[in-house]
Parts: sequence; structure tokens; C-alpha cells
Amino acid sequence: MNILLLGSGGREHALAWKMSQSHHCDALFIAPGNAGTSQFGTNLSMAVTDFEAIKQACIENKIDMLVVGPEEPLVKGVYDFFEKDPALQRIVVVGPSAKAAQLEGSKAFSKKFMQRHQIPTAGYAEFTADNFEEGKKYIVTHSLPVVLKADGLAAGKGVVIASTHEEALQTFEEMILHKQFGDASSKVVIEEFLKGIEVSVFVLTNGSDYQIIGHAKDYKRIGEGDTGLNTGGMGCVSPVPFMDDVFMRKVEERIIVPTVKGLEQEELIYHGFIFFGLMNVNGEPFVIEYNCRMGDPETEVVMPRLQTDLVALFAAMDNGTLADANIAYDERYCATVMAVSGGYPGDYEKNKIIHGLEHATASKEVIVFHAGTTQNENNVLTNGGRVLAVTAYGNNIADAVNKSKNKLKEISFEGMYFRRDIGFEFGGSE
Repeated sequence: MNILLLGSGGREHALAWKMSQSHHCDALFIAPGNAGTSQFGTNLSMAVTDFEAIKQACIENKIDMLVVGPEEPLVKGVYDFFEKDPALQRIVVVGPSAKAAQLEGSKAFSKKFMQRHQIPTAGYAEFTADNFEEGKKYIVTHSLPVVLKADGLAAGKGVVIASTHEEALQTFEEMILHKQFGDASSKVVIEEFLKGIEVSVFVLTNGSDYQIIGHAKDYKRIGEGDTGLNTGGMGCVSPVPFMDDVFMRKVEERIIVPTVKGLEQEELIYHGFIFFGLMNVNGEPFVIEYNCRMGDPETEVVMPRLQTDLVALFAAMDNGTLADANIAYDERYCATVMAVSGGYPGDYEKNKIIHGLEHATASKEVIVFHAGTTQNENNVLTNGGRVLAVTAYGNNIADAVNKSKNKLKEISFEGMYFRRDIGFEFGGSE
């Protein structure tokens, strides 16, 4: 079949790499893609939210399946756009409807969903400009630290963990009154702080059946030792040592099953990935957030470990046989280390020449996924804050991390930075 993949990051490069291995994939197109995705298919220059351009590309290239990488087109209704158009209805869309995508698109929606279905999560309250003063009183009496979340999509930056009431009040005012994140912060969710270890579990579902396709732990802070500003993710490891059968059984019984049942009961159309952002609190799982797509850089370790044909799983999702699918994993550990532009996650420069990529495909144990790159004649240039995700297999986490770092020593661009301590609590640091 002919497949169109939307997106341009490391997640999409990893998905393109995985899907291109399937004998079900005749031709792969990526919109807009990056310098790395072009190794596996044809890049098409268009925005992921330009639904009319996507429609034309689907018709011209006889597309049979649309795989949606990022959240924005899902929240904006790309599934519904295809479902309503007679010219597109035959195309399999991997992604939820706009209504179901509110699990990620609205923190308040997801919190209410969890309450309705008794899914363990942090206690919370929500506020807008209409009850701003009430929100201030709530903050002053709240235990510390306190978590403030912009309700809508804020490119991963809409969460603040305040350690003082003064900081919380200031953040609350910035979000609501000064519209720090535009419409995304017109409503703010305030919730209790859960102390534990953050992990992610990934599921593919058709809204009634599901398969777990992997789990991972990512590292958000820019600085080593988990210090400094939050980023989109500086690295990731899988499998996570403490996510044993006992913990995963709790996740499945208390969180995954009631989530999928809830989708079915509420008639929310969901044909795609669910990303469960979890907190392990003394061995008990709580949901921090849902995402309606795969994570980045989690995809860069989940896909290399998944041995099952991904396109076959998408077909099973569509034709009602997902429950019968067999999920197989590579038994090795996987780690990815992200090389980022100087200044990231603040201001950074683009269009720096990347050197050393010619050696990037020399090893079967290391894969270099492009996150923010572009091709300019014979050169690959930086085109984002997160530039490359270098993934390696290993006998343990430390082994995998060291292989990733060794490969990164062969690659360079002006201002390049990467964390050398990914997986540090599992022996992954130098």
C-alpha cells in the first residue's frame, strides 16, 4: 500500500524507518519530512495542518493509509476531515478523532475523563479568568510544590512546578491574565505534585481492543543530573528496569483497560496510539497525562525494539483483528541520546553544517535518527533545536548509552550539545 506520514521530527524518521521495512509498504511519502526521512521515502513540502494540500497529495499519490505523527493535526481534526470527504473515506487514518484527541488537547477534558472512569491521577481543580480570585485562594492553601498546567496545547512548555506559593500565583497570573500561552492558557489546571519516577507506556488501539507496543523513560531537563530548563526530551531508554511484570500488570488493569473501555463507552472514535505519561509512586502507577500520538524521543527507542511489522499492526487496527496480533520485542536494551543546537531550549541558530553523518549508517547496532535537519545540495544542515537522536542497542542500558555517545563523538556541528548522563540511575552515565 502507499502510505503518507505527517511530521518532520525524530519520531517521524523512526516511524519511516520502521514502516519502510514492512512488505505491506509499497511507497512511503513524508510531509514535510527531514533530511533523514528522505532515505526511506519521498518528502512532500507541506504543513501538517494544511488539510487541503494533504488531500491533494493523497489523491495524486494514490495513498491508502495516513499515519499522523504530531498532535496538532489530530487535535485540529484531520481524522474527521478524511472521514467526511468521499474522496478520502477509503484511506485508513492512524490517529483519533478530534473529540477523542482532546485527551491531549485539553488537560481539563482528560482529568474529567479519568475521574469518570476511576483512573488513578493527581487531585486537581480548574480555573479561568471568570473565577480567577477563587483560583488564587485555592493556590494559597495548596500544599507545595504545586503543579500548574495550561489546558491546551503549548508545545510541551505549558507545565510549571512551583515550589512556593508566590511563584505559583505569579505563574497563574501570567497564564490566565497575560495569556502566556495564548488560548492554551485561558483555562489552567492546578494539581497536586506526585513524587516518583516518570515513565511512558505506548498502546495501539482501535477504541475497543489494544496492544501494548512498548514503554520508555525519557529525560526532559537540558542539564546533566536532571537540572536546568525543560526540553522536548534529551534522551530516552527502554526497557525500564523497574517496569517489571507486577508494575505493568497494575498499569494494564488500573489504567489501560479502563481508558480503552471509557473510549468505547463514550463513543469516542480512536484508531491510533495512546501515550500514557505515568508517575511511578512507590510502585503504584498514576496518570500524569495522555498524549494522542507517539512520543519523541520515545519513538526512537520503542520502534527499534518492536519486532512486529508496524504496518501490519495498523492494518489489524483497521480491520478488527488487533486483539489477535502477536507483539514481539528485541530483547536488547535501547538508548537514544539527543544532539541539540547551542542555546536550546532558548534561542538557537539554524543552518549549521552537520559533519560525520557519512559514518552514521556504518553500524547495525546504532541508528542515527534526524530530528531537526534539512538537505541543502550536498550538505545536511541543522533545522531545529533538537537535531539528531542517536539510538543504540546494548546488553544493558549503560552499554547502549555508551554506544550512542561514541557515535556522537564522530558527528559535529557548530554549538552541538548532548547530555552524557542519559540513563544515569541505571548505570548509563560516564
